[in-house]
Amino acid sequence: MEGFWIYGINPVYEALRSSIKATKLLIARGRRRKELDGILEIAVRRGLEPIEVDRSRLDQLVQSAPHQGVILRIGPFPYRELEDVLKGEGDPLVLVLDGVEDPRNLGAIIRTAEACGVWGVLIPKRRAAEVTATVAKASAGAVFHVPVAKVTNVREALRRIKTAGLWVVGAEADAPRSVFEEDLTGPLAVVIGGEGRGIRPVVRRECDFLVSIPMRGMVNSLNASVAAAVILYEVIRQREFQKGRA
Repeated sequence: MEGFWIYGINPVYEALRSSIKATKLLIARGRRRKELDGILEIAVRRGLEPIEVDRSRLDQLVQSAPHQGVILRIGPFPYRELEDVLKGEGDPLVLVLDGVEDPRNLGAIIRTAEACGVWGVLIPKRRAAEVTATVAKASAGAVFHVPVAKVTNVREALRRIKTAGLWVVGAEADAPRSVFEEDLTGPLAVVIGGEGRGIRPVVRRECDFLVSIPMRGMVNSLNASVAAAVILYEVIRQREFQKGRA
């Protein structure tokens, strides 16, 4: 994907804090500059001169998305290789998305993943959302701080992950054991399925075990981003508890 405009204070600020290529910074004429101090300070350090334009111009460039008076043109998103993701530091934790198609879901998932310290997020090259301005906005800019890798074949990627020594756990609504019953303290890759269909059978067969999230109401499933958050934070909770007992 070629470069694109990102919008909103947090995404622009986090993009500028990262190493991603940025080529143009536009701010709305008359915008209270004090609210943009952090952005302007980093932009100056990066040699990027902010340009004031009419707010209508910003509306035009981002199709009237909620830009908060600031947009940034960035280069192509720097997707990583699976091998790069597996070189992370600390407790191994990788997130694999099997066909999440809603960019807002993808952004929300990446925001949680970054907060949980995942080594990286894997997404399929086809039939799945990719990193866009909408994803950057939904992630509050977290997408610029967590490695995202595109893989051609999710099943093959999981095999390589297991060869690297990680266990693979899949989120499945009808799994007999809940996420709160399984031991999630070891090196782990968490698989979240796409909206509606869940994890595909061919991918499910590569999972070492499956977990469900207990549901007590009438609705029998959670949004993909919420499910990812529940499972990732249960991983963190178990690991922190284990460290506290060591």
